[in-house]
Amino acid sequence: MVQACLQGHMGRLICRGEGSALASIGDFCFLAGAPCAELVERADAPILVPDGEGWRRIIEEVLGREAVPFTRYATRHAPERFDCDRLICLTKALPQGFALHPIGREMYFTLLEEEWARDLCGCFGDASGFLEQGLGFVVTLGGNLPVAGASSYAVCDGAIEIEIDTRPDFRRLGLAAACGARLVLECLGRGLYPGWDAHNEQSLALAEKLGYQLDRPYTAYWVAKNREHRRNLSVN
Repeated sequence: MVQACLQGHMGRLICRGEGSALASIGDFCFLAGAPCAELVERADAPILVPDGEGWRRIIEEVLGREAVPFTRYATRHAPERFDCDRLICLTKALPQGFALHPIGREMYFTLLEEEWARDLCGCFGDASGFLEQGLGFVVTLGGNLPVAGASSYAVCDGAIEIEIDTRPDFRRLGLAAACGARLVLECLGRGLYPGWDAHNEQSLALAEKLGYQLDRPYTAYWVAKNREHRRNLSVN
């Protein structure tokens, strides 16, 4: 996600002096370099990712109880070591009545209208931006009702950051694993690295099912007021 901002593909980058920077993309603000209170104040996304203890202290000093710490999980995997046969089996393990489809123009707009699915395409400015740069698959029921999806939350040179979502009433059916496996296979076929940064232990478990390994847990901060601010901007 940081590379997507640094390379100018999406998001925005704010620098202060020669040693402090904020990279903002979707629901994330990454803070790096010398800790800077001004950049913490300018962070407008609900998830803040600090680079080191100094940034953590500044976040807690500036935002106080508004910033709630939680643990995310960075993963890793050498592209050549994915078990493609296993991934193919997961894509074929859908229950009867469900099917996998690429995300096209019509589905792009459908997903944006669904609260549970908005993050699958929401980081791109418009449909053309997603279709030109993005990549994704959905599981549908009855041919046209999307119930799960896996897509590129962010894109940079040679890689994507994976986003996976399932409609709450269709969870625990293997749908996320199927569309996630399909997206990983597509990335491998295109020479792209499918990056996965797990939001919680459930996301980590799904990543491990697809073949990823835990790299390290790390501390991020949830700022509810930033989530509400961003939601209001999208409505207005």
